[in-house]
Amino acid sequence: MTSTAPAYLLALLQLSDSALPTGSFSHSLGLETSLHRGQVHDEPTFADWLTQFIRIQLVHSDGLAIRFALEAASEEELFRVDHELHAAALPREIREAGVKMGARMLDIARSVAPSRELESFARAVARGDCAGHPALAFAVAGKSLGVPAAELLATYMFSTATSLTQNAIRGIPIGQNAGQRVLRAAHREVRDGVVLVQTLGREDFGVTAPALEIAQMQHERQRARMFMS
Repeated sequence: MTSTAPAYLLALLQLSDSALPTGSFSHSLGLETSLHRGQVHDEPTFADWLTQFIRIQLVHSDGLAIRFALEAASEEELFRVDHELHAAALPREIREAGVKMGARMLDIARSVAPSRELESFARAVARGDCAGHPALAFAVAGKSLGVPAAELLATYMFSTATSLTQNAIRGIPIGQNAGQRVLRAAHREVRDGVVLVQTLGREDFGVTAPALEIAQMQHERQRARMFMS
């Protein structure tokens, strides 16, 4: 008896690869401010920072946006999710990071998993009707591929955690093995995050930790920087 991998698997792996050229290596999403303050300075402190990022910001912004995009019954509903996600990103650098990485994710997704839905979303972004956040480009691609919601959420969230961990390896710095230990510990946070995303309502969309949001705002005035956000 032989079995085959799901048809969507290879495309999903490619779109979630840490080497995907979306520019995520240039963005710390507020982590660098904590490095500058000395709040994050080793493996344990970074692991704690990443845990809080996943539990609060990633779950309530990108995670919920992916779920709502999968549930959207029309383009208008998808565009509403895009508008709300963009508006919820109060720090300027975070909004700009979303637009830049989203454009790259959308362009790559159109090559890796082409579909009418992606082309339509790309046209809306080009017209200025949408900001084109990477979570939504990923969601539209995943929906077109038929990826189950839980798998799509887990893949996106773990990919984000991986990118941030790679940036922490360079920025703190911590070793590669330390980075792998942090990621292994993040498995549970991602699994729990996937479950939580599927229980939240629209009133939870955009919830964030004030300290993290302030750190993201302060980053643009930091004197010395490795990252763009």
